[in-house]
Amino acid sequence: MEEKELICIGCPMGCKLTAFLEDGKVQSVTGNTCKRGVIYAQKELTNPTRIVTSTVKVKGGILPVVSVKTQQDIPKELIFQCMDELAKITLEAPVKIGEVVIEHVAGTMVNIVATKQVDKQK
Repeated sequence: MEEKELICIGCPMGCKLTAFLEDGKVQSVTGNTCKRGVIYAQKELTNPTRIVTSTVKVKGGILPVVSVKTQQDIPKELIFQCMDELAKITLEAPVKIGEVVIEHVAGTMVNIVATKQVDKQK
């Protein structure tokens, strides 16, 4: 049986988890103080995902960039592809909060949205 150690990010406690795997499946988890630890370990060891946050250039805005994020988490292995797509775009001001910046980023069903409003420069 394989043993993996993790620090849980499911809640503010930051528990030190030990997960026991057999044939790529989590058999048990110890060290968690809440049920989120077990859920986190299972997901992190079998299908790790992340929310991606970044910025995108804005042309003609009162700010040169706007903050953006994925609407949901995406597979961890697609983060660099997502960042490459973000680096290639420039938005025109104004940009509204919640505006879709990229649809289906990195071949996923997840959109990138603006998390700040950037008005046009006067």
